Amino acid sequence: MPSFDCSGIPIVAGVVIGSAAIVMHRDDILDYAKQVLFPPAMTLASAFLKLRKSAVSDRVEQAQPQAQENESKNLVVNYHFMRQCNYHCGFCFHTAKTSHVASLTDAKKGLAILKQRGMIRVNFSGGEPFLKAQWLGEMCRYCKEDLHLGVSIVSNGSLIKEEWFKKYGQYLDALAISCDSFDPVTLKKIGREHKSNSGKKLSHIEQMRMIRDWCKEYDVKFKINSVICTHNKQEDMASKIKELSPCRWKVFQCLLIGGENASDSDLRDARSLCITKEDFDCFVDKHQDVTQIVPEDNETMRNSYLILDEYLRFLNNTGGAKVPTTSVLENVDAALANSGFDCESFKIRSGEWFAPESKIEWSCKGADW
Repeated sequence: MPSFDCSGIPIVAGVVIGSAAIVMHRDDILDYAKQVLFPPAMTLASAFLKLRKSAVSDRVEQAQPQAQENESKNLVVNYHFMRQCNYHCGFCFHTAKTSHVASLTDAKKGLAILKQRGMIRVNFSGGEPFLKAQWLGEMCRYCKEDLHLGVSIVSNGSLIKEEWFKKYGQYLDALAISCDSFDPVTLKKIGREHKSNSGKKLSHIEQMRMIRDWCKEYDVKFKINSVICTHNKQEDMASKIKELSPCRWKVFQCLLIGGENASDSDLRDARSLCITKEDFDCFVDKHQDVTQIVPEDNETMRNSYLILDEYLRFLNNTGGAKVPTTSVLENVDAALANSGFDCESFKIRSGEWFAPESKIEWSCKGADW
């Protein structure tokens, strides 16, 4: 039987009845209860569905604040899942110090945890990601289909085949190809030496043009990344960039990282390749009519990237060298807290330039982990 509040309106079905109702005839009480709890048009089944739907709505409303809190962090994670590479760029800042690659199981688990902490896009990088093309494709599929993330890749392009696009292109939002010069001699000096991806003797630039065409065909945003150093700081790339028409052209000032490329004891020594801030600004000014250019000097870059390494640890670069945190599989909150990531710097450099589904309103509020 229904229970009533002081106004006489039933609030839930129960066993207690107000004193006024006790004197009512039993049949009248039953009729009244049926009328109130289950109106004539409502069957027992439909009443159950209505109650169930209400309970689901309550759960969704209760879960929403947590989801909103996570989304407001808008994390973009650069997952350098391997260090091996088939090129030998002199300024490489993530060198082949290990050959480790996480299992698909661990990698998926780690990114699922980060999704819960507010990650909205993952950027796969290396090393050269397409040395593990099948692993990479499966991770792209998982991140897009299961985690509903934005998915991007940074590659030198030499190992990319159209078959990969046919199988996995639908799970990829953007592909950035690294190209630091349009002069083959300069590319050779830098170390971007081509190794054929399919037996065809294509140059690095010819391969990049082919990838640009595949990106158009398979609806993937095409980007170009260029590191500016002593070998290319005087080059005028404007006409070539306009011809290729990437959605974004990111230009980076050559950066030294302790333990990677900053001394003769590191796997790379990029000290002779570094340029001044003034040299970098001159290069940017020379290309100011290229609308897609996004310049990043050393100060802009240093702490504005959330870098996850091959062991699923964040790399803290606040001191000029990459100091690993604990793995996100062990303690994600501690890993994020010690990552050295500067959310405000990320915003300033427009780090999140596309969202997986809709425009993201920016907020670093709550990103205290």
